[in-house]
Amino acid sequence: MLMLSTAIFLINIPFGYWRADTVSKSFEWFVTIHIPVIIIIILRFYFEIDFSLTSVLINILSFVSGQFLGMKLFTLLRRSGINGSSCLIMDLRKFFSDNK
Repeated sequence: MLMLSTAIFLINIPFGYWRADTVSKSFEWFVTIHIPVIIIIILRFYFEIDFSLTSVLINILSFVSGQFLGMKLFTLLRRSGINGSSCLIMDLRKFFSDNK
């Protein structure tokens, strides 16, 4: 369960970053929320995790935390002067290459 929660958290960081740069309730916003849900369901079946209330609540907490951290990273990078893309990896690469 801990591995799954960690995976959910880490998967949602780039999607939260992407979501921070989308218009609320747009198609792109919808995709940034629902693609990780599909991945999570696949992982739950792979790890054979039951859908008990406790495990679902822990997964939801991991999901929301990852999305929130991604959105905060977006804000922090924009404040540092990086006006790049909606891609966390590309923006981090630009941030670290500019700050050598």
